[in-house]
Amino acid sequence: CQSLPKNLLFQLLGLSIATLSTVTHYGLHFTLISNISLESNSYRVIHHAAFYFGICLSMTLILAALLSSAATVQESQCLTAMGFFCFALAFCGLIPAACWRYTHSTEVENSMMDVYDLVYEEVRRNASSFRRHELTAIHEAFLCCGKRSPFGDTDNVERKTCPSGQVRDAGQDCLREIQDFLKKHMDFVSMLLGITIGFTV
Repeated sequence: CQSLPKNLLFQLLGLSIATLSTVTHYGLHFTLISNISLESNSYRVIHHAAFYFGICLSMTLILAALLSSAATVQESQCLTAMGFFCFALAFCGLIPAACWRYTHSTEVENSMMDVYDLVYEEVRRNASSFRRHELTAIHEAFLCCGKRSPFGDTDNVERKTCPSGQVRDAGQDCLREIQDFLKKHMDFVSMLLGITIGFTV
């Protein structure tokens, strides 16, 4: 009976990982960038892989907790072994996920900013209505307006694509906003992975 609260905690951690994976996959900011990104950009692959890996990891944790709870109640060695195997499997998934988060975080950030740069430069060059609509959607989602450009000819683009309430001089550089948004999200991912690894050990 003493392990039941711990198993409940693992179920909650599994549900938290599933929720975070779902938010990452279906959240406005992430889906917007994913839908706009080109096939050559690595973001779309990362976006889908993170979702499926997170869901598999969360289901493994939940299954491990359920098997351990059932083993405790029924005093079954078979269920205990299956629960232990699932915990070991989850642990083997958590460690690479945590390592990947630290070694590839700049790749995710760069791929998101590359999408913004691509759309912004295409609108600046030829003012395509389709790309202008995408740029406006990014500005509205991230509550930002334009970017600092060495060419300086950004006023025309920003006048057409920034939300009416956004003031360019307030310093809402979209590249900075994307970085800040992603940093907060990745910090939350790190915290959740760290807590889960800590309890799994």
